[in-house]
Amino acid sequence: MAGRWLDLRRALSVLCVLLMVETVPGARGPSTGTHISPQFPASGVNQTPVVDCRKVCGLNVSDRCDFIRTNPDCHSDGGYLDYLEGIFCHFPPRLLPLAVTLYVSWLLYLFLILGVTAAKLPGWAAAATLAPLDLHPHGVTFLAFGNGAPDIFSALVAFSDPHTAGLAVGALFGAGVLVTTVVAGGITILHPFMAASRPFFRDIVFYMVAVFLTFIMLFRGRVTLPWALGYLGLYVFYVVTVILCTWIYRWQRRGSLVYSMPVTPEILSDSEEDRVSSNTNSYDYGDEYRPLLFYQETTAQILARALNPLDYMKWRRKSAYWKALKVFKLPVEFLLLLTVPVVDPDKDDRNWKRPLNCLHLVISPLVIVLTLQSGTYGVYEIGGLVPVWVVVVIAGTALASVTFFATSNSQPPRLHWLFAFLGFLTSALWINAAATEVVNILRSLGVVFRLSNTVLGLTLLAWGNSIGDAFSDFTLARQGYPRMAFSACFGGIIFNILVGVGLGCLLQISRSHTDVKLEPDGLLVWVLAGALGLSLVFSLVSVPLQCFRLSRVYGFCLLLFYMNFLVVALLTEFGVIHLKSM
Repeated sequence: MAGRWLDLRRALSVLCVLLMVETVPGARGPSTGTHISPQFPASGVNQTPVVDCRKVCGLNVSDRCDFIRTNPDCHSDGGYLDYLEGIFCHFPPRLLPLAVTLYVSWLLYLFLILGVTAAKLPGWAAAATLAPLDLHPHGVTFLAFGNGAPDIFSALVAFSDPHTAGLAVGALFGAGVLVTTVVAGGITILHPFMAASRPFFRDIVFYMVAVFLTFIMLFRGRVTLPWALGYLGLYVFYVVTVILCTWIYRWQRRGSLVYSMPVTPEILSDSEEDRVSSNTNSYDYGDEYRPLLFYQETTAQILARALNPLDYMKWRRKSAYWKALKVFKLPVEFLLLLTVPVVDPDKDDRNWKRPLNCLHLVISPLVIVLTLQSGTYGVYEIGGLVPVWVVVVIAGTALASVTFFATSNSQPPRLHWLFAFLGFLTSALWINAAATEVVNILRSLGVVFRLSNTVLGLTLLAWGNSIGDAFSDFTLARQGYPRMAFSACFGGIIFNILVGVGLGCLLQISRSHTDVKLEPDGLLVWVLAGALGLSLVFSLVSVPLQCFRLSRVYGFCLLLFYMNFLVVALLTEFGVIHLKSM
């Protein structure tokens, strides 16, 4: 009986499997002579096929929310908000224009957050002061990291997800074309000048090598560990080259000092221009507003003054446009004052504010754990009982209490320099959090408008990350330092492409233990890479032909080049320009 019962159970199991096969959509019966196996994995759990997320707009309105929630291609690995689910699940279809408007407004404000955070990073200056480097190497290390922080963190976030890797490539290449054409051309239009030959050749050759390596990387379609390390090694070699060139130049200058003649400011070296700029702007106008009679501020007054992001004297003198922009900046600046410690080596007290710095010991570590991996580590419960953020708050409060009672308001402690690194880490994670949201919003807008990640990267992401540096370089050119601004164009983008690609791919390889696969968005990526290469070749040929005297004609040619590139890129994106199928 037991054997017959076992045979009966087996027969019923086979019958159930056959019934499951018949109910699979599109499966043919035995009469066709074709056997279709059930579309289920070995575990027995149904898996949703991966479909391009941009096809959601072609579905019925009632099916879009389920498509977004079940399709793996629509999911993001990081970020605090699910923007695609917000558009297609929480906004009615008739309010889609309102949702897009809100997303674009939030995107613009995120770009403002990135710009303010990168511009207000005293951690770069403090870290540079502690490092034994000369001024020009600072420009390609700490200063380049400070200026390129939005680009770098946007690339790190984009490379962490295969769906958004095209954003990183588009942003890095797009920013390269923008800076080497629009920014460099604008500088020469504002202030024609004589370029420094050796730094120009050095920077443009290194950048062309970096672009060539990236071109090969896109052709291979993947990034291996040695390739990622090669990018970082090339940047280290570039920094060493800059340091050696600086030392050789100074050694030659000391040797010929007795034969030197007075020179005009326009042909000064980069380091000399920096010293002239620092000397002419060294007067502290705040001394005029200091009280004549000295009085001791209370702890509460020190805290209130330290947390005030508005200078009332400056507010009265500025224009209405500046005031309107300042209103949008105030919440960001207040948040940075509250969370990011500042160590200013140019001040006598090194910006020591005892109540605020003690508050930083509690808030800054809390921000770090809540922004690292979008708060994943912060909410993790130790032993299933206490979250990590609670432990961080308790430890920070204890350390802040000891610091408060062991120090005074007037004298900074001996270990005050450690606050510079705490501020460096906190501000970097703020930038990373904002860059994550920027990448997720751009991807959502690409899904809505059916745009590729590459075109979003070379337009919106590149423009948003480069607008601050562009205005800074234009300001330098108006002040009479066009060579310094022109050098910053190439020095910054070398850092962005080498460290952005190298470090981004290295972190992704360390997490996934596999090579980073790149899927170029058709012809557009090659148009982008070709345009960047052509712009560099144009400058490499035309600048020496002008005997390094850059005129306004050269600047207008660069602007015209970028306009033509943008038209070709958009025509390629919308299929007007395409390759003929064989």
